[in-house]
Amino acid sequence: MNTSNSELYLRYFGQHKNSYTSSIPYGNNAQAGQYKNVGDAKIYYEIYGSGAPVVVLHGGLVGSIAEMGEFIDNLSPNYQVIAISTRGHGKSEIGSKTPSYKQKSEDVNSVLEQIKEPVIILGFSDGAYTAYQFALDYPNKIKKIIAIGASTCEKGFHQFDNSFDEFSKLDSHYWQQQIAIRPEPERIQEWYQQATHYFNQLEIKEDYLKNIKAPTLILAGEKDQNAPLDTIISAYKAIPNAQLAIVANAPHPVFQINFPAVWSNIKNFLEE
Repeated sequence: MNTSNSELYLRYFGQHKNSYTSSIPYGNNAQAGQYKNVGDAKIYYEIYGSGAPVVVLHGGLVGSIAEMGEFIDNLSPNYQVIAISTRGHGKSEIGSKTPSYKQKSEDVNSVLEQIKEPVIILGFSDGAYTAYQFALDYPNKIKKIIAIGASTCEKGFHQFDNSFDEFSKLDSHYWQQQIAIRPEPERIQEWYQQATHYFNQLEIKEDYLKNIKAPTLILAGEKDQNAPLDTIISAYKAIPNAQLAIVANAPHPVFQINFPAVWSNIKNFLEE
């Protein structure tokens, strides 16, 4: 993977001038945190607000509930927000199974066991692909999808050939914070190798996406490095009931660069 553009990895922890800081310690909040035992791992999640349920799923490898804080702050006054740390991230355990989108979809379903109505899923990058998979696996349990930075991709497009030591230097603040809260810090390199091997083999085709029936908002930055514009448009054309929003001159973490534009599109989609 081309790691020359550090903006690809910028997250919540103050490395970008527009980084958002909430007054709530998302991802490490003892007052809101809960665990769900999914068999081989305990999955950590936090619940905020009340109303129709919205699941918030962060990005992969360097993702966390914390990076989604501005979304949670804006959603929680009107919705019940269920923010999940996917396996191997934050306070969730790594488990023994490959952290595939199929597995993450099953984990999300387990967390939502007590939710009796269809949910909206707002996912960024890895979280958006998990939302796609959840919509295919549990079509009766999904109301809407908001997918940020998730497109079609050919096998080999995402290539991670660097070591964890090299990778961690790209976002040192993130890893300092994560090592402090992860339940199995000694297994991070093992998890990284397992996850990157999966991503190196990943392929998302139109034939896969065309079976998603839920209304879907696909949102991306015009200059997204992980999901180039032509592949975003391919996903938009493949999903039958999709809307498309492109934010000009923005990279992969589009909501960190121009949250007002992102939120305006999401708010309109939620209110339809």
